Amino acid sequence: MQPVRQKEETGMKDPRAARRRAAVTRTGGVTRTGIVTRTGIALAAVLAGALASACSGPSAVDAAGVAAPGGAEKRPGADPAHGKPAAAPGARAEDRGTAGALAAYVEKVRKAQAARAVAARKWGLAQTPLPAPPPPAVKPRITTRKGFETDGEGLPPVFTTVPTKEKIVFLTIDDGAEKDPELLRMMSELQIPYSAFLSDYLVKEDYGYFKKMRDAGVALHNHTLNHRYMPGLSYAQQKREICDQQANLEKRYGTRPPLFRPPYGNYNEDTLRAAQSCGVKAVPLWAAEAFPDRMEWREWDRDLHPGDIILTHFRGKEDWKGTMPDMIRQVMKTVTAKGYAVARLEDYV
Repeated sequence: MQPVRQKEETGMKDPRAARRRAAVTRTGGVTRTGIVTRTGIALAAVLAGALASACSGPSAVDAAGVAAPGGAEKRPGADPAHGKPAAAPGARAEDRGTAGALAAYVEKVRKAQAARAVAARKWGLAQTPLPAPPPPAVKPRITTRKGFETDGEGLPPVFTTVPTKEKIVFLTIDDGAEKDPELLRMMSELQIPYSAFLSDYLVKEDYGYFKKMRDAGVALHNHTLNHRYMPGLSYAQQKREICDQQANLEKRYGTRPPLFRPPYGNYNEDTLRAAQSCGVKAVPLWAAEAFPDRMEWREWDRDLHPGDIILTHFRGKEDWKGTMPDMIRQVMKTVTAKGYAVARLEDYV
């Protein structure tokens, strides 16, 4: 584009140059594009650096140049008066607004991760859980896992892993037998997202416990009325198990769940047709299962993969060698050591 600028400076008229100038104007201008690109790259580095420093604990310095408690010198490229990334010279107001928004997000993540580090020590975690990336602007397309199909077409997809390249996994808890208040406190303080799949015959012992869970931002989904083996039931019986639980959850908690998990992970075409008839959009199963003393794996390599769904249960010492907080410690020890963060399933499905 240098010849265009030379002709403009010398006052030379060239129809081709005029057309090129018009194209530049429509696309936002060479100068503006350069600023946006430079600013975007710098802010991407800021965000990545801040997430990395947040993961290393509250004594680190974030990439925006703001020293966390413990102190360290500010990094180059920061506004010395405020410790914020300096806007590129000549940046437009909207570019500065973008810089400010990203800087605010970086600071929010840094503070949240510092609070997580304190909570991790309190709850006996050797490592602070890693922060999940921002949710995608467009949710990935979910399809039925190969080998999990039925003959029916257009039914809710059955899957064990969400398509993503991010190093994230999803934590899901089934049934509702154990109602440990320590679990609610632990998950809230550690800011670990999870989804609950509830069976009414257990939940009805204390609907209020799961209301507290919902009020804390946990999504409550369908796991049938009575946790029966679905393929052994008629279509009408399956529909009652699923659809009546949909109605229960809507009545008690105000939302008709879009997700359903069949008991034991067993289903047939009637199961999926019945679920679809009362608003179910997808059927997440699992790739790994967590207990207080171990992890069990579905995949041959006995490892985590991006987008894997982890299953566990509302259980206590009557059923397990430990408590629900013990189970969370086992999950987070495994997940964090492998470099994964726990993300919110509903942001992706």
